[in-house]
Amino acid sequence: MSTWPRFFPPVRLAVSGPNPHNTRMKTIVVVLSAVCLAAAVSGASGGQDKPPLQTVPSVDLARYMGTWYEIAAFPQKFQKGCHCTKATYEMTEKDYVRVINSCRKDSAQGKEKTAKGKAFIVEGTGNSKLKVQFFWPFRGDYWIIELAEDYSHVVVGAPDRDYLWILARTPKIDEALYKDIVARCAEKDFDVSRLVMTDQSCAGR
Repeated sequence: MSTWPRFFPPVRLAVSGPNPHNTRMKTIVVVLSAVCLAAAVSGASGGQDKPPLQTVPSVDLARYMGTWYEIAAFPQKFQKGCHCTKATYEMTEKDYVRVINSCRKDSAQGKEKTAKGKAFIVEGTGNSKLKVQFFWPFRGDYWIIELAEDYSHVVVGAPDRDYLWILARTPKIDEALYKDIVARCAEKDFDVSRLVMTDQSCAGR
């Protein structure tokens, strides 16, 4: 993944009244309600005409840790201008996996920017479904829908099919393998016409 933060637009409500504390509280309630409503609508409508998205049976987290290079992905606003995108996962002694996403801004020689988050395992999924959090309390779906036996490549998506990442242990993969992966994603009802190859031409990487 490179699973980056999902941003939510601010929602504000003008509230009249003499008590500024009450105003702030009402604003917070409206913001959270709007976010919850958006999530509910997305969950109710996203992928409604598609079969449930299947994940891999199980994932060995120890083998999954380390660095993954983004080979291709659905473009996202929070990754605009990114080159040489990669994600690093680290086990912790707590109940989450540490996530460090990075990319070069605007060009392969651009300044590196990073985003740090946490990934929480969804119980009963064989480690194939996670919730990734970059900003509390928001968490995004990280579903592992394909994983090579040797853990050389992985495909990560979301049940609404709005997010898709093809990642590998190396900055580039064989063209024939890439086409096979894309074909399998299409069979899973992803709109593969949205896939964009990631520039991995950074020197020394």
